[in-house]
Amino acid sequence: MKSLLLLAFVATIAATEPVTIPVWPGDPPPEAKDELSVQRKHANRMIEWVTKVRWPTLTVIKAEKPTGAAVIFCPGGGYGGLAYDMEGTETAQWFADHGVTGIVLKYRLPRVDLTPAGEVPWPVQDVQRAIRLVRSRAAEWGIDPARIGVGGFSAGGHLAATASTHVLAGDPAATDPLLKLSSRPDFSVLIYPVITFDPTVGHTGSANALIGKNPPADLLKLYCNDQQVTATTPPAFLVHAADDQVKVQNSELYAAALKQAGVAFEFARFEQGGHGFGLGINGGDVATWPERCIVWMKARGLLDR
Repeated sequence: MKSLLLLAFVATIAATEPVTIPVWPGDPPPEAKDELSVQRKHANRMIEWVTKVRWPTLTVIKAEKPTGAAVIFCPGGGYGGLAYDMEGTETAQWFADHGVTGIVLKYRLPRVDLTPAGEVPWPVQDVQRAIRLVRSRAAEWGIDPARIGVGGFSAGGHLAATASTHVLAGDPAATDPLLKLSSRPDFSVLIYPVITFDPTVGHTGSANALIGKNPPADLLKLYCNDQQVTATTPPAFLVHAADDQVKVQNSELYAAALKQAGVAFEFARFEQGGHGFGLGINGGDVATWPERCIVWMKARGLLDR
């Protein structure tokens, strides 16, 4: 009996250990070896800071008591790096502990000088592919393919909002099975997101990194995601503090656009909290957002087993 219990315990551990897979087929490019992960001081702690990402991956943390819902998290870092643990693996683990399969997208960091004119930026390619990939493996991972969300922090929030507003429809005639699936997430979780690249409101560093300095007006507008909201944009849960250096107007603009389009949302607006608080590393009211998000998800039926 003890042996059987031990085997069951080991099986449970194995089932919940993170699994990492590549986003794209084939072998990593030679420059993938240049990826760099360092420990960096942030607020009251050290965080894992990842740069020079050229081989995107998904790390899947399955929920022990799955509800069928999943969120693909995009860490922030101004499109120049990734706060990989604080805004990635730690958040994914917290959601997995609450019944939501947490998935971290380590996306390629853009290089405008290496991207041909007119090509979709690398991070956007990666998040769209990631959503399709998760949807294709939903049954294997115990996920409902109609309850796959995308989440993001700061520039990762911009990426998540881009995935929500720049949707690739499925192509039934495609030879690649993934291309038969839509890249549209079913909901989004946007934490202190960059939404607009309007220089009076948006985050200039993120804009410069993704689409370059002095982009054409139509390209700038394309990545002002509040201007891309339609009635088919998925519902959103937004988190922002009024004293954030990424102006709270980013979330206000997105919330206003969702309201005008008739799309459901909740906006957790805090007076204090600053920027880069992850799950709430400094405490205070902003540390309540994960629980509030779970309540919102429950109210929307996203956690129905």
